[in-house]
Amino acid sequence: MNTETRPPCPPFSIEEAIIKVRKAEDAWNGQNPQAIAQAYTPDSTWRNRSEFINGRAEIIAFLQRKWAKEQDYRLIKELWTCDGNRIAVRFAYEWHDLDGMWFRSYGNENWEFDNQGLMRKRIASINDLPIAKSERKFLWESGPRPDNHPGLSDLGL
Repeated sequence: MNTETRPPCPPFSIEEAIIKVRKAEDAWNGQNPQAIAQAYTPDSTWRNRSEFINGRAEIIAFLQRKWAKEQDYRLIKELWTCDGNRIAVRFAYEWHDLDGMWFRSYGNENWEFDNQGLMRKRIASINDLPIAKSERKFLWESGPRPDNHPGLSDLGL
């Protein structure tokens, strides 16, 4: 039996889901794969684009590969809806590759949680749009997005 807890826990109110989404955004912007993996059940399953990931060890390896490729990563997530133990999120993130080409990646995620608030399923669909460096909108120092930085809707995304 899983004894780890990651509040807020389901069933989620809108306010709790917004907190859960922001905690996930902050963690991913921190880019610490080992810490991020602790928010998922040990047997968590993911579909990320066309890749299928199972368990924390694979989550860590995936995130290490991701951020080796996606430099200067900045992410904003926004709650789409929630019901019971499920949350739907839309997101965008900006990054550049090793050649200096910038991208804005847009996507949607469906999350399912266990009773302790750990994510047991993550399904992500993502598309990449090349952008000029001058088109960037996510302009903060590395780490979590500042509270006063606009969200997706505020940015028209």
